[in-house]
Amino acid sequence: MSDSNLLIEPLPPGWKNRQFGDACDRVKDSYQPVGGGDTPYVGLEHLAQGFPSFVGRGNESEVKSSKTAFKIGDILFGKLRPYLRKGAQADFDGVCSTDILAFRAKATCESDFLKFVIHSDEFVAHAKSTTSGVQHPRTSWPSLREFRLSLPPLIEQKKIAHILSTVQRAIEAQERIIQTTTELKKALMHKLFTEGLLHEPQKQTEIGPVPESWEIKTVGDYCDILNGYAFKSEDYVTTGGIPNFRVVNISWDGTVSMDDCKFLPESFSVSHEKYLLNEGDILFVMVGATRGKLTQIPASILPALMNQNMWRIVPNRAGIDRDYLFHHLRRSVVGLLQDDDDQARGFFKKSDFRDIPLALPPLEEQIEIRTALGTLEMKLAVHAAKAAQLKDLFRTFLHELMTAKIRADIEIS
Repeated sequence: MSDSNLLIEPLPPGWKNRQFGDACDRVKDSYQPVGGGDTPYVGLEHLAQGFPSFVGRGNESEVKSSKTAFKIGDILFGKLRPYLRKGAQADFDGVCSTDILAFRAKATCESDFLKFVIHSDEFVAHAKSTTSGVQHPRTSWPSLREFRLSLPPLIEQKKIAHILSTVQRAIEAQERIIQTTTELKKALMHKLFTEGLLHEPQKQTEIGPVPESWEIKTVGDYCDILNGYAFKSEDYVTTGGIPNFRVVNISWDGTVSMDDCKFLPESFSVSHEKYLLNEGDILFVMVGATRGKLTQIPASILPALMNQNMWRIVPNRAGIDRDYLFHHLRRSVVGLLQDDDDQARGFFKKSDFRDIPLALPPLEEQIEIRTALGTLEMKLAVHAAKAAQLKDLFRTFLHELMTAKIRADIEIS
């Protein structure tokens, strides 16, 4: 049996030690999808990772084999790879994949409270420790129902759920703003890179319409493309040193994270000086499953040394703004590489990359365009930071409330 639990000592007044199976039942209602039917369908892909919400839904007409029917208020939890923390409370009737367990709260437990229990570190750790299968690890109801927890009285469950739901709604509000701003940025990029800012007549080019005064050049006309260095595992040091910037440190949205960081000796800043990164450097991943990632280096991670499997794109002549180049590459290259894997493979020869066309307005207009896009990026960064802070707050509140380190004494309207 797993040692992970949510038991509290000493037990607060009114709280009782229970098993998960005392708080809910597993829903076993089988359902055979009907061709042409319109019953909502939930697969693992429709459950958000690490947060109690949905990221879409399907339809029963898209699936064939028998599914589980659930009701409004039921809790859905992904039993396949439970460490992904996929679980949410249904606000509609529907059917779900057999890789999802449906729970229905008993009289001793509020459904709104139960949806947060399944996202606690302790519950996820228990689920993870009870999986079987190497390639497709799954937990099971017999294992989950034995999870032990201290259950507060119903009124306190409601208060705990209210607090956590309030934080959840704040996070979702930030994510809606991020989504809207991202869509606005895409639309603005299309407009700016095809129409410019000066309302000029347009001309047709190999990359589509652009203002008449713009030139069509190539990456190779204006940039050098430099390789990273293949540092070896024995080069790394366990304490101190200089961060080694690797492919894993780049996200698909272009953001940089040094959470998974390896370090190289300080002396490498001299012996491998040409691989030291500079603020604003443009890096492009050209190999592997993450080929097509693109980022621009922020000052906050420096000093750092550049690893292999990526190129540094460095302007080598006047007439091009580096930040404009970065935005241009994000639009004309990254989207193409992600959308078409076969075509992407053809772009990883340096010669082909050098031939990628660039639409170049006068330098002053380049700066105005990247400034307009930079304003939206700053807004995205602000709201992404707010969302991250709220998620940290959510994780803290979830643990502190479930373990009674913080007591929910607010009034519920």
